[in-house]
Amino acid sequence: MKKLQHHIRCKEGDVARYVLLPGDPGRARLIAEHFDTAEKVAEFREYATYTGTVDGIRISVLSTGIGCPSAAIAVEELVKIGADTFIRVGTSGGMQEWVKPGSQVIGWGAIRDEGTSKHYMYPEFPAVADLTVTNALVEACKKRGEDYHVGILQSKDSFYGQHEPERMPVAGRLLERWKAWQMGGALASEMESAIIFILASIYRVRAGSICLCAGNQLLGPLSDEEKAKIRIETTIETAIEAVKILHEWDQKEQ
Repeated sequence: MKKLQHHIRCKEGDVARYVLLPGDPGRARLIAEHFDTAEKVAEFREYATYTGTVDGIRISVLSTGIGCPSAAIAVEELVKIGADTFIRVGTSGGMQEWVKPGSQVIGWGAIRDEGTSKHYMYPEFPAVADLTVTNALVEACKKRGEDYHVGILQSKDSFYGQHEPERMPVAGRLLERWKAWQMGGALASEMESAIIFILASIYRVRAGSICLCAGNQLLGPLSDEEKAKIRIETTIETAIEAVKILHEWDQKEQ
């Protein structure tokens, strides 16, 4: 009997090799609505899983919840049941003035400013995306005519530590590190990519990340009209296009 994974409640055969990884269970459902066919496989805690097809390609989506601890569990259990290609599909906050809200940020690496990955690998080891997956995401953005950036993401543990650092007892440390990440060239801040990259490296599978820039603290608050133009559907559609490109490349390698 195929073993049901403890947290995601899926077993071998339930998911495709290609898995999109949003944080929000509601976003997993939204992504599944962009598939040609889709069926809910399981839903337990923060993990909602759908599997279907796009242009005849079998594809899955599973929500990871917020942050690296729950994302690590998702990837661990997905690898155990046969998934081998992961794309984080999320939102982020721009960290450079030229990273405008509404643009796509593709992470080729992530700052491990979180605690989970340190339970897997020493901090000197980099969190780096798979080159083929990253290239597919870039190709998808070009094909769709999207405004995109490629570079370093910051993966953090505390949402409010970023947005309201001044009220934290360790405000000085938070602000100093944030300035360092910006000076180092980090493009955007999010909460899951680092552990996904680290686990992919350890387990010899592939992972990439594409995040919508939903806002940028350097540019000030957005108007209602500006907010209406920022659509996560754009990021979803680009990630699905990247899976199509990956599948085509994978077929040629066989």
